[in-house]
Amino acid sequence: MNQKLINLPNKLKILSSHLPATKSETILVLVGTGSRYEDKKINGIAHFAEHMFFKGTKKRPTALDISTLIDGVGGEFNAFTSKEYTGYFVKSSVKHIDLVMDVLSDMLMNSKFEQEEIDRERNVIFEELRMYLDTPVHHIHDLFEQLLYGDQPLGWDIIGTIDSLKNINRAEFLRFKNSYYNPENMLVSVSGGVPHTDIENITNKYLSNLKNKKTARYSRAKISQNKPAVKMSTKSTEQAHLAIGVRSYPIGHKNHYTTVVLNAILGASMSSRLFIQLRERRGLAYYVHSGFEEHYDTGSFGAAAGVPTKRIDDAIKVILAEFDKLTKDEVGEKELKKAKEHIKGKLVLDFEDSREVATTFGLQQLLEGKIRSLDEIFKKVDAVTSEDVKKVAQEIFINKSLNLAVIGPYKDEGKFAKILRLN
Repeated sequence: MNQKLINLPNKLKILSSHLPATKSETILVLVGTGSRYEDKKINGIAHFAEHMFFKGTKKRPTALDISTLIDGVGGEFNAFTSKEYTGYFVKSSVKHIDLVMDVLSDMLMNSKFEQEEIDRERNVIFEELRMYLDTPVHHIHDLFEQLLYGDQPLGWDIIGTIDSLKNINRAEFLRFKNSYYNPENMLVSVSGGVPHTDIENITNKYLSNLKNKKTARYSRAKISQNKPAVKMSTKSTEQAHLAIGVRSYPIGHKNHYTTVVLNAILGASMSSRLFIQLRERRGLAYYVHSGFEEHYDTGSFGAAAGVPTKRIDDAIKVILAEFDKLTKDEVGEKELKKAKEHIKGKLVLDFEDSREVATTFGLQQLLEGKIRSLDEIFKKVDAVTSEDVKKVAQEIFINKSLNLAVIGPYKDEGKFAKILRLN
């Protein structure tokens, strides 16, 4: 693999990752905006806009006109929205790259945002929202972030609320697009078998006319926590869902790769500590995993599980015990090596997919302004020591930073507050 960063005159950056043996090509357009850039009145507009860019342009008036072109060449296309970025991608055979770039650029530059389509799609998003609220395994993560950040953009759901979605109209979409969909705030990450020169020519052909404008910014998160916190959603369920975690590190922090290794040890695989302790030894959960989120100015680390409603206390205590153990005992060399090899092996498999390559390197460039090769990532992972893992665990796993979100048939937050502590 070799890479080239191309800068168009309008300040749009193109990251080309050439994979000579690959016959597919992924074009991913990343925009530096997400739900944390919204105000409460129009919470959900970043995600709503993601939907609307597929609904028709002057050249291709309907969603069917757009989807038919990509489906007609066997391509895969979709989009995603996070708190800090939005992405639109198409993966296809290399021979269709000109068509794909034509379609993507047309969508992002010339979407009509017709009010009739907006009203129709609003109902679709209402149903998407209701689906998430009715699916605790997904909603527990939103509840956890509400607990962490409260009533500010990082604490709001990406999809918005029923009330906020009603406020979004064509004028709001045009304002949002003009504020954030600007070349200096965008990156096109292209990965696959097409040479750099062809990528530069094609992007110049379709994206050089995109006009640059001043980009709006976000407000920094306000963080304050002096004691453990609990947030509960009382719901009649057959299974209790919980997310328990702490505040951790922002994007680009020096402890990033130590956190990656700690996560692999704790809950990223079927041989991780949480999986063994909760599922294999106690039969307390079907799903259990850990993970971390990094934002520009803050971050979080946590674990989630679905457990029997009558044994949720046991599950919480087991997870806390595993947190606590990492602060007291250094990880053995055998377990540390296994965690590192798991991380590297997963990356190798991921990088066989042009879409994963485009996403991984594209987000590095968009969010951090630099990219790290696979070899560089491996060196960073290999450099993590047992002592590093212990130090990070001691830094983040502290009582006053504990947060517990629960969905289940419970009414008393106090019972959970009593057990939310490390030994």
